[in-house]
Amino acid sequence: MIDQRTAPWAALLLRISLGSLFIAHLYWKFAILPGGLTTWWDNFAKSGYPSITPWYGLSAEFVGAVLLIPGIWTRWAALYTLPLIAGAAHFWALRKGFFFTGAGSELPVVWSVMLVIQALLGDGPYAAVPSFGSQSEMKLA
Repeated sequence: MIDQRTAPWAALLLRISLGSLFIAHLYWKFAILPGGLTTWWDNFAKSGYPSITPWYGLSAEFVGAVLLIPGIWTRWAALYTLPLIAGAAHFWALRKGFFFTGAGSELPVVWSVMLVIQALLGDGPYAAVPSFGSQSEMKLA
């Protein structure tokens, strides 16, 4: 049974958590990673990925960081970012295995599940621009 009183707040908390993870990822990429964005970008070419991959990766992280927290088209933002995080899970699983303690895919797998849950739950309260196809207003009890 779903508690209708707290479920909307769970969607809001999840939305803010996911957006914060994307902000942290961008901060790492621009401010902490030695060589910054250039190093990150060059690693895609060295790993043999198509040239579109870093463009999509960066755009997905910005979509997650900018749209999720204020609740702008939340469902669609979550779905847009999902291939990036699922791809990261695959990348790390092949190289390091599953477990987080070995820099594996455990965190990206959980992050991917969180994005799917967000897409299923919807915008939550205080969404600035509700997702297309969602109820125009969420009523809170």
